[in-house]
Amino acid sequence: MPTSDLRPIEFRSDNAAGAAPELVEAIVAANVGSALAYGGDDWTARVHRRAAEVFERDDVAVFPVGSGTAANAIGLSAICPPWGAVLCHDTAHILRSECAATSMFGGGAALRGLPAVLGDDYKVSPAALHQAFAETRWGDPHHSQPSVLSLTSPTDFGSIYTVAEVAELAGIAREQGMRVHLDGARVANAIVALGCSPADLTWRAGVDVLSLGAIKNGSVSTDAIVSFNAAASEELVYRVKRAGHVASKMRFQSAQLETYLTDDLWLRLAGNANATMRRLAAGLGALGVEFVAEPQVNMLFARVAPEVAARMRDSSLDFYEMGPGVIRLVTSFETTDDDVDEALRRIEAAVTG
Repeated sequence: MPTSDLRPIEFRSDNAAGAAPELVEAIVAANVGSALAYGGDDWTARVHRRAAEVFERDDVAVFPVGSGTAANAIGLSAICPPWGAVLCHDTAHILRSECAATSMFGGGAALRGLPAVLGDDYKVSPAALHQAFAETRWGDPHHSQPSVLSLTSPTDFGSIYTVAEVAELAGIAREQGMRVHLDGARVANAIVALGCSPADLTWRAGVDVLSLGAIKNGSVSTDAIVSFNAAASEELVYRVKRAGHVASKMRFQSAQLETYLTDDLWLRLAGNANATMRRLAAGLGALGVEFVAEPQVNMLFARVAPEVAARMRDSSLDFYEMGPGVIRLVTSFETTDDDVDEALRRIEAAVTG
């Protein structure tokens, strides 16, 4: 078959996937009659109750927003003063890929990347955190004061923090009076991979504010800030509105979030992404493809020669090249076993030339 006739197979990002059918159905079901605007609807009330069940905590608060960047930046603004600093890994998405949104919504709060050290797997290490504290001029108004620790799990490079690692880092931060944020752009994938409960990876481990990460996992332009901190929740009522993210027809956002969190749908969607990645990784390993690291969730970084990458592209495989000789492959909730098997056939042809 000519390569031009091959159907494209998507591995660029789970952001490139469509919407989960269950969430589209939830929007359609909510599109009946009228409902009170700005979150005064029944769907939004039910989201809070559903979140309380999922996270095993009565005082959890959910704030629907329109993007993951908004969830991160506005969520951080509620727990970091304008003179404060958010400590994160040097490769963190909030630092590298969100155009200083945290500083804007946080009134000028600084972002301070902790340098990567050999073997840290793109995760903040206790040693790096202690070093940041040692280098801080505490109480000096000339120096932004570390106020929040932000962790990303999975990281942009696919590594995940264990529950114990989150708890250890959160404990170190607490000793300095700091709060803790979890950028959960793919947190459902991490929860499935760890086999833990949502509560264990978040508030029980010391997390104050979570970005839920629904968009990469099947929602339609709907993410959410999940707050486990009462003071932050009180601020977020106003901060989300001031940032322009209180939707007038919030029922369509909330209908998605309610369905997303019902009957473990969010974990089942993420589970498919993780499972198809395991299938893809096993097949690539059998072909002798070298990995930068063993995939832990639904992202894989592989070393391939430029000519192999070119042949893969010519066979209608969509992926990102991350630098000389390194490609990234990402599966999603809608990736099928057939997609993976067909992709492996094309990759085998590309490898063998």
